[in-house]
Amino acid sequence: MNAIPKTLSKVAPSPLVHELGAELVLRRIAIDTYRENVAYLHRDCAIYRAEGFQALSKIEVQSADKRILASLNVVDDLALVGCHELGLSEDAFLQLGLEDGATVTVAQAEPPPSIGALHRKISGERLNAEDYKAIIKDIATLRYSKIELTAFVVATQRDELDREEVYFLTQAMVASGRQLDWQEPLVVDKHCIGGIPGNRTSMLVVPIVAAHGLLCPKTSSRAITSPAGTADTMEVLANVELPFELLAGIVREHRGCLAWGGTANLSPADDVLISVERPLGIDSAGQMVASILSKKIAAGSTHLVLDIPIGPTAKVRSTPDAQRLRRLFEYVAARMHLSLDVVITDGRQPVGNGIGAILEARDVMRVLENDPRAPNDLRQKSLRLAGRLIECSPDVRGGDGFSIARDILDSGRALAKMSQIIAAQGAKPFYHNALQLGQLSFDVKAMACGVINGIDNLQMAKIASLAGSPKVIGAGVDLFKKLGQTVVNGDVLYRVYAAHSSDLSFALQASEKSSGYSVGLPGSVPHVFVEF
Repeated sequence: MNAIPKTLSKVAPSPLVHELGAELVLRRIAIDTYRENVAYLHRDCAIYRAEGFQALSKIEVQSADKRILASLNVVDDLALVGCHELGLSEDAFLQLGLEDGATVTVAQAEPPPSIGALHRKISGERLNAEDYKAIIKDIATLRYSKIELTAFVVATQRDELDREEVYFLTQAMVASGRQLDWQEPLVVDKHCIGGIPGNRTSMLVVPIVAAHGLLCPKTSSRAITSPAGTADTMEVLANVELPFELLAGIVREHRGCLAWGGTANLSPADDVLISVERPLGIDSAGQMVASILSKKIAAGSTHLVLDIPIGPTAKVRSTPDAQRLRRLFEYVAARMHLSLDVVITDGRQPVGNGIGAILEARDVMRVLENDPRAPNDLRQKSLRLAGRLIECSPDVRGGDGFSIARDILDSGRALAKMSQIIAAQGAKPFYHNALQLGQLSFDVKAMACGVINGIDNLQMAKIASLAGSPKVIGAGVDLFKKLGQTVVNGDVLYRVYAAHSSDLSFALQASEKSSGYSVGLPGSVPHVFVEF
């Protein structure tokens, strides 16, 4: 048997449990508890009564050589869990890695060692590096309940972290998981802080810079509240859930990848925190900086281009706010020895024409193929971000990156590189002229004549999500009009696709309350400061 880590030291079972027999039969409970290990015991289970367990308390589940911590739920239905059984949620069952019917033991888990530091943060105290290291270690090993996680997230959002605390938090999050070393002096990446639908520039930047020869191991997240993440969109074209060893081989051979980051165990505490932050709608500056930079540093990046969009319905809505966020990113990145180039971009409206995985994949492929129908805003933004990364090369003069990126795209080299990456990850069929869009749809039309002077990012994302995106791959919104374009009464602004009548109805109701578009007089389109 493996030695028990000190952080998971076992509470001795009561003598009565030894007499009763502490082993339980494992049962898989098909419930998705999203990044929380949940265990189920029947109220009449002898071990439950003997140990004095309480609902929502943490217990330790152990087999011969594996152990996990889980939050306990108590049930009264024998059809769900018998008195001799221990049920585990999908997440917990997969983490333990045993078969249905295996035998396990359970015991009360010790309180997290960092609970004192958590209480001090809840009280508004400033924490030091060791405090954050202890808290993040306990979060990464799932020692915190959802209640304790929520308390930590709210406390760090309510009492805004100073910049040194953000550095301590970032440092601790990097140390909580795997840290990659590609054995190369220049490893590049690009990231956006989010909030702009259709902003699939990563799927263009990666093949462009990889075709130039730069190493760009792009691991991305799936959407949680947005209509599609990079991983969701790439999954239309190729497999994104890859064993780490295979992923590393693809990166070394093809100089890049576009994959889901969940298999790499990079900054695992971040994924746990996000599971609480997103439902609460909390996205504080300190947590955002720590989340993004910890993932990039753990992935072995040496140079990062960071996209901060600003606009009336973006996450950042003014230039002063963008500059404050930039300075915080730059301070922490410098302390972590990461070369950072922050770019402030146009976040007044969605990027590209499609919102939703299959529509966004269509836009990406049209740009790569130099299709005349390709959205120019997506093309231009991707070229400029790729150009900034290319300028990280010591042999490229500042200002030359854009033209190099454009040549790579126009020549077809970016498409060839993307095709190599798709094939290596496991290609999926994708048909431009026969998109597998939802069979149900409706159009939203202009109600007045004039110029499009506003597109609400949040409302457009909401409508696409209600239509079923990203879970329903063919759901989404196809935009026909963008800012500054002239419309007359009855012009189609966008089309919504759905696969289920209930989803279509929800999206229709949302669009009737607010189309997300506003029409005004010429000259009424809001301007925004950008650095391109």
